[in-house]
Formats: sequence, structure tokens, C-alpha cells
Amino acid sequence: MEIKNKQEFEEKVLNSNKKVLVDFYADWCGPCKMLAPILEGLKNDYEIYKVNVDNLQELAIKYAVMTIPTLIVFENGEIKEKTVGFKNENQIKDLMD
Repeated sequence: MEIKNKQEFEEKVLNSNKKVLVDFYADWCGPCKMLAPILEGLKNDYEIYKVNVDNLQELAIKYAVMTIPTLIVFENGEIKEKTVGFKNENQIKDLMD
């Protein structure tokens, strides 16, 4: 699910009592496009949100997203894991488990 604004990010990600994976991406990013179907396939198993860095630059800056795709795992509003670049399904599962 695409996060549309900072308020929605706070509600869905920072205020969640679950482990949440956030994919910081851009439409023009090749590795991001390769990652998208993998995340789509995992959306029933995990809470996954997408943040378009072109639309929400303030969030990208706040979380020091310098390269995309960047995957950040949040738990209770805090960063638990952060990884940069394409990841396969097993690597993503390892992040979330």
C-alpha cells in the first residue's frame, strides 16, 4: 500500500504495534521495479508499505534514504533494520522474522 503523506506514515507505520516494512522507492528506479512483485507477493504475510521518495522527500530525508530501493523495518515506531538495494524473497523474510 502506498503511503500518501506524512500523517498517513505516522498512523500506519510509527503508530503500528506490529513489525512494519517500508519500501522507499521511485517509479524510475529499475531495482525498485524488480522488487515490487516480490513485495506484492508478501503483502498477505507482512505489513508492507511503499513510500515514493519523489513525492515524500521529507520522509526520505528524515530516514537518511540516499539510495533506492531502501527497505526499513519499523517496530513500535523505531527502526529495527535498514537495508539498501534489491533483496530477494528470502532476504526480505529474514528481515521480517
